[in-house]
Amino acid sequence: MLELRDAKDRGNTHIGWLDSQHTFSFGYYYDLYQRGFSDLLVINDDQLQPGSGTCTHPHADMEIITYVLQGALGHKDIMGSGSIILPGDIQMMSAGTSIWHSEFNASKLDLVHFLQIWIMPEPNEIPSRYQQVHFDPKQKRGRLHLVISPDGQDGSLSINQDVKVYAGLFDGNESAEIDLGQKRYAYVHLARGSMKLNGMNLVEGDGVRIRRERVLRFSEGHHADVLVFNLRPNELPHLGRYMVI
Repeated sequence: MLELRDAKDRGNTHIGWLDSQHTFSFGYYYDLYQRGFSDLLVINDDQLQPGSGTCTHPHADMEIITYVLQGALGHKDIMGSGSIILPGDIQMMSAGTSIWHSEFNASKLDLVHFLQIWIMPEPNEIPSRYQQVHFDPKQKRGRLHLVISPDGQDGSLSINQDVKVYAGLFDGNESAEIDLGQKRYAYVHLARGSMKLNGMNLVEGDGVRIRRERVLRFSEGHHADVLVFNLRPNELPHLGRYMVI
């Protein structure tokens, strides 16, 4: 079963320097029926104005993934990690028992557009850590490339949860399929462009909850940049303890 989360129905935060579209409940946006899916708690589609960013703030018990679509995003944290995240990079910060960090547009001239994704870890109260990997577009062109996994398989980032994340780029006749395995859920988020998923038309910003489907087929992409989350068969995240400001 495929359940569409229409891009135009997402929540929105607009505060001048930040324009954020919320797939799931976040901050002042709350929807009883959109509180995450399985271990996936947040997908925010964020645009930061040039020279802007967040103050240093805390998180705990969260796997925080950043996927840059355009521009350059700066990161600093109390572990001493400091980096610039560019298109093709995937960054993951395991907040652990507590971590303080800031994010900012590294450019004074250009917008930065990125996804920030939160996944609940298992177990809680794990050590904090920082990872960043660059994936060449050729690795994702016309296929679904593993970018996050529990054991860091094939050069992917390692995550403290039973989840695998794939990224793919599709145009024209390019197509791919993925076997999720038995008794698995999935979530698909189309970050850019348009394409078909098992015959369903998707446009930029759309998401799909997937239950009782084993094989997913992606086709007819037009500048499509897609993320696929292979998840445990749970309806909602088990929140436990986490911090967000």
